[in-house]
Amino acid sequence: MNKAQKYNFSIDTKAENAIMTICKSLKEIINDIYTSHQNIVVLCIGTDRSTGDSLGPLVGTRLSEALKGSNITVLGTLHEPVHAKNIGDNIEYINSSISNPFVIAIDASLGRVDKVGYVSIFDGPIRPGAGVNKSLPHIGDIGITGVINVSGFMEYMVLQNTRLSLVMDLAEKIASSIYFTLKDYSFSKFSARA
Repeated sequence: MNKAQKYNFSIDTKAENAIMTICKSLKEIINDIYTSHQNIVVLCIGTDRSTGDSLGPLVGTRLSEALKGSNITVLGTLHEPVHAKNIGDNIEYINSSISNPFVIAIDASLGRVDKVGYVSIFDGPIRPGAGVNKSLPHIGDIGITGVINVSGFMEYMVLQNTRLSLVMDLAEKIASSIYFTLKDYSFSKFSARA
């Protein structure tokens, strides 16, 4: 990371007002670091081959449908996931094909037992694969991670044995929050969808 992080929000998605809190946190960061000439890219990292690691593709699938017809690019869905083997190609595509990209990156993470079900939102890149000791390229102007299970022991097995209901709930709240936040910005080509 080139600069010190200014924002780092941790939000309990089980709280009654979780979506509103996530939206407020996203808006605070976007209002500070986004410039209107940037093209927004939502990069959803993960794979559909692991329950725990499917958070990103679930968010991407939901957003690609909700943002269809807008000027926002969504990469990483259940049908076309962005994972360890192709993340470099996707980053290259963003940097070479999208003029002045502003990347919101989403990924699953492992954490402390009391943080399972929380979403972290911060300025700066995420480090995909860090929870399973993979060294992958860092990416994002804004990072969003959902804590899907506990870290510290047999991470690959933990990812495989994560409850789908938790991942689905996190994905729904993250996708809805991103949609409502970006909808409020009134992008010129954004067509609101129900």
